[in-house]
Amino acid sequence: MLSKDIREMGEADIRTRIVELEEERFRLKFRAGTETLEDPLRLRVIRKDVARLNTVLREKIIGIAEAGTPASLPKVKGAKTRRIRRTRTGVTRSSKRA
Repeated sequence: MLSKDIREMGEADIRTRIVELEEERFRLKFRAGTETLEDPLRLRVIRKDVARLNTVLREKIIGIAEAGTPASLPKVKGAKTRRIRRTRTGVTRSSKRA
């Protein structure tokens, strides 16, 4: 299941899909203990789908537009030496020891 498809779903639909997948996962784990599964990869796919659904659901609850969008922080050019980095951040050898 793609994140794009999940984002188009409503909160209630996402919750019902999570419940369905958790039930399927429970049945598969139970069967895996008693016999060999036809598709053991399905357990991993279900687990990742549930995690993806929970992530998108949490984004909707919090009000985040979309995960993965770059933050609007100013770009700071990296320092080339340790001394320059320390002077920019204010960390000195004596402050590290204290």
